[in-house]
Amino acid sequence: MPAEWTPHTCTWMAWPCRDGLWPDYAATCKAYAEVANAIAQFEPVRMLVQENKVVAAGKQLTDNIEVISMPIDDSWARDSGPNFLINNKGDLAGSTWTFNAWGSKYDPYDQDALMGSRILELAGAREFDSRMIAEGGGITVDGEGTVITTETCFPNQNRNPDWSRSEIEVELRRTLGTEKVIWLPGDVEEKETDGHVDGIAAFIRPGVVLMEINSDETDPHYAVCQENLMAMQGQTDARGRKLQIETIEEGSYQPDVWSGGCISYINAYIVNNAVIVPGYNQLGDERAVDTWQKIYPDREVVQVQIEDIGVGGGGVHCITQQQPSPVTGVRSASPHGLV
Repeated sequence: MPAEWTPHTCTWMAWPCRDGLWPDYAATCKAYAEVANAIAQFEPVRMLVQENKVVAAGKQLTDNIEVISMPIDDSWARDSGPNFLINNKGDLAGSTWTFNAWGSKYDPYDQDALMGSRILELAGAREFDSRMIAEGGGITVDGEGTVITTETCFPNQNRNPDWSRSEIEVELRRTLGTEKVIWLPGDVEEKETDGHVDGIAAFIRPGVVLMEINSDETDPHYAVCQENLMAMQGQTDARGRKLQIETIEEGSYQPDVWSGGCISYINAYIVNNAVIVPGYNQLGDERAVDTWQKIYPDREVVQVQIEDIGVGGGGVHCITQQQPSPVTGVRSASPHGLV
């Protein structure tokens, strides 16, 4: 699986459709459109939309975004979409884990369980399926054989109760073409995704990991961030390099302004020549832009206000899924490559 910072053919997204999830559905659609329109400045976007929402979505999306009518249950393409893979011959494929709506937290989810396969068919890509219950937000890869995940997610009793940690590692290696799995503690108190890693850590370059931190020792999330940061210290990647750690401050809960949900600034999305960074209409927004700009001085940093998405439990990274360009293929789709 190529790293997110390598060139993309396009980005896949899914238009909001679970109306009851959003306190202000219209505002959420507006925020989704703003994220998609921002990405479309840098690369093609393919938006999956329920048939009865195609017209409404089309009115908010720029003309260069492809709207595709498809049955869907929800709008988190990172989790129900496929993990795209490329071998060293440039062949495109994808792995599809079993999807159960984050431990059967939402119903129905039968259409989203088929989303990965349907996307791969549209992309003309071979599918490698898996019985393991997992989501794309639960991993970050460096494109050079290393994957990071969390203890609180895939081994959770609501996903893979009969799988050992070693069995999960074997399946991650098989379905992602990776060689080494790094486990972080995760976040037992985060109840939407059970501690997806894309709100905790992200590879930003080979040998370099970005970690989300909280500097307020009175904040209950301070200890969670510290535990994950300490667990990352001293880790090495698949090539034996000791990982360098960079940090980014997470947002702060402001009860008078912000009712909760995702306030993660690490939950950004790297696109061709740019980074799409979430904003939550708080003081930390500007600091987050500065941090990402220092990480990628040669990329444009575009911030989109997504508090109306955050209330649903996710950020910019959660609603996007990259399809890598074949020229970036350096890893194989399984230990034996695509056959």
